[in-house]
Amino acid sequence: MGLKEQLAADLKAAMKDKDVIRKNTVQLVRSAILQYEKDHLTELDEEGIIDVIAKELKQRKDSLPDFEKSGREDLVENLKSEMEVLMAYLPEQLSEEELTEIIREAIAKTGAASVKDMGKVMGMVTAQTKGRADGKTIGAIAKKLLG
Repeated sequence: MGLKEQLAADLKAAMKDKDVIRKNTVQLVRSAILQYEKDHLTELDEEGIIDVIAKELKQRKDSLPDFEKSGREDLVENLKSEMEVLMAYLPEQLSEEELTEIIREAIAKTGAASVKDMGKVMGMVTAQTKGRADGKTIGAIAKKLLG
């Protein structure tokens, strides 16, 4: 079963179970996929759908500190629940050790010597780890290894 079919099935299940957060999150992802397809006049494949889901997850991760600062615990809990739902559709995330190893290989292949060469390393690593690692985490590890 493809991701689109999985999302549709999960939406039905969430509606039957009256799981509002899951239903809303799945609807949001489905609408983001549809919007992308309409804007680009294309049909997304599995990798494209994973990119859309990863983008939605990143938006929530970026919003979380703002809600925590403003003391909106209700929204913080909702965001965390939405993030859990989204994570279920992404491939298994790489551990920090696995990511560090991939970044070390990329540094060796590109011949990167300093933080100035970070763009080369980031380009190679993000292509390799699409949907399985966060760009901020990759950047932090690469900076530590190059710095």
